[in-house]
Amino acid sequence: MDILLTGGTSFFMDAMIHKFTKEGHRVFVLSGNHSGNDKYKKVFEQYDFAYDATVINEVMESIKPDTVIFSGAYDSNYSKHSDQSQIVSYTTGLVNLLMALQCSDKKVRFIYLSSEQIFQENYEKPLKEEDMPKAYSPFELAIRQGEQSVLNAKTQDNLDTYVLRLDHLYGQPKEAKDFREPLSEMCREGIFFHNINTNKNNSCSLLSVGDAAQHIYTFAMAEEPKRRLYHISSGNVMSETDIATAVASGMANGNKKITVTERSLGNAHHTRLSAEAFNLEFHAEYKDHPEEQIQRIAWYVKKHAKRFYQNKEKRISFSNRILNQLYMIFQILVPYVENTICFIPFFMLNNRAVGSQYFANLDFYLLYVLLFAIIFGQQQATYSAILATAGYIFRQQYTRSSFEVILDYNTYVWIAQLFILGLVVGYLKDRLAAIRQEDKREIEYLKNQMDDISTINTSNVQIKNVLESQIINQNDSFGRVYEITSSLDQYATEEVLFYAVEVVSKLIHSKDVAIYSISNGDYARLFAATSEKARCLGNSIRYKDFADMYKEISRDRVYINKDMKEGYPLMADGIFSESKMEMIIMAWDIPWDRMTLSQANMLRVTGFLIQNAVLRADRYMEALEAKRYHEGTSILEQDAFKTLLGAYIQASSRGLTEITVLRLELGNNSIEGAGMILNRALRTSDYMGQLNDGHLYVLLANTNLSNAAFVMDRFKNLGYDSTVQDVEEIQL
Repeated sequence: MDILLTGGTSFFMDAMIHKFTKEGHRVFVLSGNHSGNDKYKKVFEQYDFAYDATVINEVMESIKPDTVIFSGAYDSNYSKHSDQSQIVSYTTGLVNLLMALQCSDKKVRFIYLSSEQIFQENYEKPLKEEDMPKAYSPFELAIRQGEQSVLNAKTQDNLDTYVLRLDHLYGQPKEAKDFREPLSEMCREGIFFHNINTNKNNSCSLLSVGDAAQHIYTFAMAEEPKRRLYHISSGNVMSETDIATAVASGMANGNKKITVTERSLGNAHHTRLSAEAFNLEFHAEYKDHPEEQIQRIAWYVKKHAKRFYQNKEKRISFSNRILNQLYMIFQILVPYVENTICFIPFFMLNNRAVGSQYFANLDFYLLYVLLFAIIFGQQQATYSAILATAGYIFRQQYTRSSFEVILDYNTYVWIAQLFILGLVVGYLKDRLAAIRQEDKREIEYLKNQMDDISTINTSNVQIKNVLESQIINQNDSFGRVYEITSSLDQYATEEVLFYAVEVVSKLIHSKDVAIYSISNGDYARLFAATSEKARCLGNSIRYKDFADMYKEISRDRVYINKDMKEGYPLMADGIFSESKMEMIIMAWDIPWDRMTLSQANMLRVTGFLIQNAVLRADRYMEALEAKRYHEGTSILEQDAFKTLLGAYIQASSRGLTEITVLRLELGNNSIEGAGMILNRALRTSDYMGQLNDGHLYVLLANTNLSNAAFVMDRFKNLGYDSTVQDVEEIQL
């Protein structure tokens, strides 16, 4: 499946990526920001775009995801300290994603991750999905609004939307933004004050990131969930004191102990989610133990304390705040101070021009206003016009009284022309600047659009090349699978069963593979194996005793030993004929990161591809045993025995089976008589027959020399001596 994960870098995203890639799915990441500083190595492709970017439609069209997981409350791009603009961006980005998915021509499952934070009151009982959240702070309100948007978004048949609320998620943080309460504050107090204050009345249920990733994966793979809203909670309730004690234990170092101080302040606070519905429907199990995990987290945080707390303890002093305010005021006043200083020379020039033969008609104040209007715009033009008016009135008072200046209509005409010219020119300047700025923003926007399109195109080319390489060259490509499985056609019918185990070994990349043939209702005998480890269960097993394995393969499903049970293969699959199990394929040596759904599917496909050839060969062997005996005996005819022995010798030379060949000394006894007597000492997997020299031979399948000694003793007790033959010297 193609999985799209959204969110900034965090320990939670790491766990999700690891889980889905480990299970064989193709993971894409939408980081939610343009920086692109942090790159994930295990993802198929990473897109560094904001959620509200206009290219999201193109991204969705390029990926065509089967499932989208929106990290929501656990997106490191946002937090409870986010400002209003970031919260608005969060909401608009979510809506943009939903709209892009609704336009898709492919059915998509959208999973929104919320948290217990939207319940901001005190609750006595564990909260169920039906309980109404009560959020008050801006970020928690945005998370709650996101839930409602997602649940109301199912307006088309191609979009299935769900909400998962995780209860007090915790994990080992990568940086300060990953830290969540109450661990963050407790670790801070432990590092800086060597004392942790707790309220013993408060408690919560902690959910590890490993368990959360497992259950989100289970939900994403489910075919038809019964609900659209689920709670996921471990149910491991811990008081604040218990959590603080675990933190103190993890931070303890020699004589430096961390003390825990219990207090009973205020009302008790209990916010726990009930995961009853999820656990019942998906059979959820929670494996991580909070106490051990918290101790490891506390030790790690203390070791890297500077990474998490170096900026949090800094505070801006009062004097610095005053200086910052003065600096802002100074920046505002500087343009007006500059204007005032420039007014002085123009005032002096105007005074000198009065009565001058050459400059009397030159208006220096008008030049001054026009100069500032052209360069600085309307605001400074208005201020310069006010200064010029004051300077003009002041100069007129040299020869006239203030009353005369005020009554002179020429004064008002001059002031009017000064302000009109200044404001008009200033307006044109501001308008041109606004147009230039708008053009610059548009060019920048188009440039970003081109960069985004180029990034998407580059990503598409990379995806195309990777997929092309996988189809043509990869070991698991259809061509490669067909090439390996079709190699069985070159072998004789009696050899197919031996070489089928090699085919399975190549395709699932395991050097320890065994094939068991069902000999009767309860037992299976080893037919071929690629190594000693693959033979560890012995030549014959009662396969129903392996209850977990039998339960899966009897239902025609691949068994995966995820619990690493001792004595069980890591993977097993059955080969059926007409609803009857005929064979069991077991694989032992598989790396843990390859024990995935993809590997299980490969084993299943391999079994189907070799099924016809293997069953045909198995029936041939049974027919060979049943129809080509000396009449009235269990001794194979010479040609049949030579063919069978040759197949076993060839397989033995390639390490696929172990055989021992015994030559019997009959003395004066007839072959028919010996056959009837010795048949009682043979196992179901052993064969008797004659070769060209006329002697009677016994083929002991999957038997080494030490085990052959027991068979030889049984023959001797029946009156027949036998000797071990070197298979290389046997003439067929």
